[in-house]
Amino acid sequence: MKSQYNFYNKHLKDFARENRNGMTKAEACLWKYVLKAKQTGYTFNRQRPVLNYIADFMCKELKLIIEVDGYSHLFDEVIVKDQIRQKNLEEAGFKVIRFKDEEVLKSMSQVKMVIQDVIHTIRNR
Repeated sequence: MKSQYNFYNKHLKDFARENRNGMTKAEACLWKYVLKAKQTGYTFNRQRPVLNYIADFMCKELKLIIEVDGYSHLFDEVIVKDQIRQKNLEEAGFKVIRFKDEEVLKSMSQVKMVIQDVIHTIRNR
């Protein structure tokens, strides 16, 4: 059953590995200061293949995906792709939250608080 694997897409495995090795500064900071080593109480995976996408960060247990959007996400065509991607992930049962690079780099405590609030909400459903 596909959902037991959280919609893992093995065909994107190599591309995901490349992304892990080339994380942006914002992704690396979010990983190091918030998501790594169960700092949230949950395990997150970096650059996780899911459906036909690679999620920046994903917690399988919570079905939570965290995306960190850089400058390219300001272009109209990328915005449309992001909306389609988010709709497809949410229809598969995932909760998707997005942060801009500058939010992560300049307001890490606020980002951490939002993530903790979302985790709390998901846990108490």
